Amino acid sequence: MQENKEEIEYLVGRERMVRAGGIDLWAEEFGDPDHPAVLLVMGAQAQGVQWNDGIVRRLVGGGRRVIRYDHRDTGRSSTVDFADQPYTVADMASDALAVLDGFGVERAHVVGASLGGVIGQRLAVTHPHRVLTLTSLSSQPLGTDTAAAVQRAMEGAPALDGELPPPKPELLAALVSAFPEPGAGLEGYLAARLPLWRVLHGPVLPFHEDEYRAMERRVYERARDLRAGLNHTLAGAAPVGSTAELASVTAPTLVLHGTEDPMFPPAHAEATATAVPGARLVMIEGMGHTLPAALDDRLAEEILRHTGKAPGATA
Repeated sequence: MQENKEEIEYLVGRERMVRAGGIDLWAEEFGDPDHPAVLLVMGAQAQGVQWNDGIVRRLVGGGRRVIRYDHRDTGRSSTVDFADQPYTVADMASDALAVLDGFGVERAHVVGASLGGVIGQRLAVTHPHRVLTLTSLSSQPLGTDTAAAVQRAMEGAPALDGELPPPKPELLAALVSAFPEPGAGLEGYLAARLPLWRVLHGPVLPFHEDEYRAMERRVYERARDLRAGLNHTLAGAAPVGSTAELASVTAPTLVLHGTEDPMFPPAHAEATATAVPGARLVMIEGMGHTLPAALDDRLAEEILRHTGKAPGATA
């Protein structure tokens, strides 16, 4: 009975606020503190709880200590006045290190989705001693100027020679109306967000609206300021390194990507895997730029397999 009680306790999140450079970051850990740590880093404008509970449970069941957190300007973490306190993706990478420090973790398996993948790549370049393994999920290579590519695409201009493909036109159209006017309330917010999730989800796997509605309801209820996350776009406009720097990455690297990703088409994953020595590329058939519950098993399986191969994989 005692063992069952301990197992249940490990599946209940333990929350704390971590201080990082004058701001507070909400964070939550699961699992046995003596197990190898996995840091889950979400993408732009996304909260830590958008890492599905199902993925977290499977990673904990596989013998991992799992930590997820809200970026600055999302969820329960601090919001800032960007004009007075501008920051960059490099600063957001420092936030990730602060979270690890807050939990007493010297080295972790870093799993980053979308912008979180870029943050993970940045850490693998600048702080290799902190990164046991790297998993870059639904992301793109460090140093890619996404903002400029999106701007050209929205203006109808052709891509530059050698430039990675921009987001799909239907996604660019959905992004225009993805945020409701202030005061729209929960239903107005959901009405604006669900069409975006339909496009991000992709056309192949079944789209379960109730799943995305529940996720966005949770986001709405936790947020200090729903529009603050738009500052991540401003942060991403500043240079954060170059793709060439990925040649220095020594952490075993897995590149996970959906075949139907409308934000970063598969060429982004191929470029990342090419740039990182020894990286393994795994394409998930039918997956778009979201983490639907139907893929919890597959994604957790890939992450567990990858993080189990690292030498000296201890918390």
